[in-house]
Amino acid sequence: MFNPPRIKLYAFFLSAFFFRGFLIAQSNILELLPGTEKIIFDEKSGANRLIGTVSFTYQGNTMFCDSAHYDEKRKIVHAYGNVHITKNNINLFCDSLLYLGTNKFAKLWGHVRIRDKEYKIATDSMDYDAKSGRATYKNFGRIESIISNEIITSKYGYFYPSVGSFFFSGKVFYKKEDLTMTTDTLQFAYEKQITQFFGPTEIKNDSITINCERGWYHVQKEEGNLYQNVSIAQRNRLVVCDTAFYASKPAIFTARGKVHVDDNQKKQYLISDVFYSNKSIGKTYITGKAIAIQVNSKDSIYLHADTLTIYEDSIGNAIAMTGNKNVRIFSQAIQGIADSAFYNNVNGQLTLGKSPIIWSKNAQLKGDTIIVFMKDSIINKALIIGKASAIMELDSGLYYNQLSGRKITARFENNELQRADMNGNAWTILYPIEETKTDSTFIKKRLGLNRLYASDLRVSLADSEVRSITYFDKPDGVFYPMGQIKEQEKFIVGFQWLITKRPKDPFTMILRD
Repeated sequence: MFNPPRIKLYAFFLSAFFFRGFLIAQSNILELLPGTEKIIFDEKSGANRLIGTVSFTYQGNTMFCDSAHYDEKRKIVHAYGNVHITKNNINLFCDSLLYLGTNKFAKLWGHVRIRDKEYKIATDSMDYDAKSGRATYKNFGRIESIISNEIITSKYGYFYPSVGSFFFSGKVFYKKEDLTMTTDTLQFAYEKQITQFFGPTEIKNDSITINCERGWYHVQKEEGNLYQNVSIAQRNRLVVCDTAFYASKPAIFTARGKVHVDDNQKKQYLISDVFYSNKSIGKTYITGKAIAIQVNSKDSIYLHADTLTIYEDSIGNAIAMTGNKNVRIFSQAIQGIADSAFYNNVNGQLTLGKSPIIWSKNAQLKGDTIIVFMKDSIINKALIIGKASAIMELDSGLYYNQLSGRKITARFENNELQRADMNGNAWTILYPIEETKTDSTFIKKRLGLNRLYASDLRVSLADSEVRSITYFDKPDGVFYPMGQIKEQEKFIVGFQWLITKRPKDPFTMILRD
């Protein structure tokens, strides 16, 4: 056995390796350690061959292998068999190693494993370019945290130890506890715990699944910005948008650009340009072409406003919704406009303020405030307060039955006005009819105009025609036959038939007058 005391070789080994602090210089002195059994020098090639439990140190790095070749002239080193390099709690293992000192480039083959105090890396081969400080694997690799449950696998991996960043591409998979991430390309700043991803990406844990095409995500805080074809699926809610910011704690969610929200639990859909939700305070709002759709068994209500705000209780149940500015309402039963709205999800009560108008079939209700009582989108009652009026179109707009007062309580059946109670300065203009029966049909004849003033009145209707009038005090009335109607008696004060403002369908109603 040959154990030389010390042999000096020059211009050796990797200049800077894969982890912080793992530095192997390119020059200075190589010292053999006891154990190397044989050294052979080939004068023709100028190469040294070290055989038999080879071990040596260089700039504080210790290397072990079964055999090694060193070409001092070309500055090439080959190490073979059970290669092990160690320095400062960092260990590298592989089956063979090639280092080109001139180009400062190293290649490692076979069961490559690297480990420090935080991470361990495994792959079948790896390249290291000391000039750029980049280490690369190109045939699948696995990085695993020793101090946490982080695991990253990919086909390609690029490492920049000097800036603490990893780049991965090709079937990238990241896992930390219950969080998983799959993507095409991933940059990971492991000190900051921030990932940046490019290409179709899925982020998933036990409560949420996120899909997008690029963005960043803080894996420790569980928050990030998401871009392009974003979809975020929670237990009962799906959000689709162009861009989003999501933070699991304190459960803040902002989405922008063609936002669609589908909440199956609440049977509610939201469409807008901007969506904001804060679960910790139980508040969600949408703005910019905002529409909320409340699905019911018999009909659905579409509510539009410049801003719609939804309030939830402590367990996430929607309890109320408000609309601010340019409110529009559409359902098969009713349509309406206002400048403010409050919808109570618990009792189905809709309150409209600031010049509200409600239409139901051929009836128009108008006042300072309108409170609509509904069940499954079917209107049961409407309370009109302040400058209250109810107008019903007759004979394709030739005439109008008109009711007004300080307050009107309107009752409906099958979404049709059946009774109106007027309180305070009641005023009616009605066009009664007379029906005569022939052999096969009824002939309706309009008799004239009946104008009544009273403190309180009740009018019963069917198909917008007057069936009966109840007086609670002595009325002041006048009747004009059809050919003798005075023009000044034809309309109540403030009469407006605003049919052009009536929403015609759920989506064009956002195009305001």
